[in-house]
Amino acid sequence: MIQLDIASAVGQAGRLWENQTLNGKGGTPGLEPIPGADARMPSEFSPASFRSTAEGAARKAEAPGFRHIGVVGAGVIGSGVAQLFAQTGHDVVLIDIRPDQLDRARRDIARNLKLYNLLQPNRQQAADPLAHLRFSNTTTALAEMDFVIENITEDWELKRRVHLEIDDVVGASAPVAANTSAIPITRIAGVGRHPERVVGMHFMNPVPLMPMVEVIRGVHTSEHTISAAQSLLEQAGRQSILVNDSPGFVTNRVMMLMVNEAMFLVHEGVASAQDVDRLLKTCFGHKMGPLETADLIGLDTVLKSIEVILAETNDDKYRPCPLLKAKVYAGMYGRKSGEGFYKYDF
Repeated sequence: MIQLDIASAVGQAGRLWENQTLNGKGGTPGLEPIPGADARMPSEFSPASFRSTAEGAARKAEAPGFRHIGVVGAGVIGSGVAQLFAQTGHDVVLIDIRPDQLDRARRDIARNLKLYNLLQPNRQQAADPLAHLRFSNTTTALAEMDFVIENITEDWELKRRVHLEIDDVVGASAPVAANTSAIPITRIAGVGRHPERVVGMHFMNPVPLMPMVEVIRGVHTSEHTISAAQSLLEQAGRQSILVNDSPGFVTNRVMMLMVNEAMFLVHEGVASAQDVDRLLKTCFGHKMGPLETADLIGLDTVLKSIEVILAETNDDKYRPCPLLKAKVYAGMYGRKSGEGFYKYDF
């Protein structure tokens, strides 16, 4: 997922938020109350401007609509999605097969809610978001959900298996959203018996703070499903833009090219990572440089996304930079591992 920086304008609270550790996106698929997605506030959205999209969210969530939301995958993005809908009054079940990932998500959401309160003390939300969150380690918990959002790692075989489970468990009338960086929605929809109910919902990190979601129409996605996805996002105080299905969609098809080319510049010795990022930020007004952004996304996720787009398009302009591969092979994933193109102190 595309992930952006925190505004320096939020002062000390924003700097505190920025220093939090980002865990990797993860998990595939018991219920218990949760007391916990790391988030970083994008600099181009001040608390005041973001508030305009969120003020009515809690009120809208009380109106007739989707109340029970299933979120599959408790990594950074999945936890952020769960936090967002709990904050806006929806009842959320967050599912992951790994107990340690569920524990981490529980802690992270509890911590991030406190930091969110510092960043946006005047925003409206449910009185007690944690009371709206529950955890489970099995997809059977999705049986009564009104809407399901899958957010597992960018691995086709894992997604295929998880969507088979979702299709078996979830009622035929419930929309299913795939939150993926690059895998075509039509391919994911083809796994189950109801491709018309599958839609892409590409959330950006930090999910609870980003006002826009990319919604993707698959070949078989029905107008009813698209309307449902847009309505759910509106309930959560989010804007959306509808695009047609394509590997990487709009956001990552453009972003991954820039990030990969920036890596080639470092690999070829044209400039250092610091200088590449500084040039892009100062010359074009970007809030983060492409290599800073790659470290934040996770270099492993970047590599998987580029490889998916390359495989789907057969266009060698998406060939992964050898330096990217080397760093991933070495376990240097960026912020979540402590080192990527930069080193991080946790």
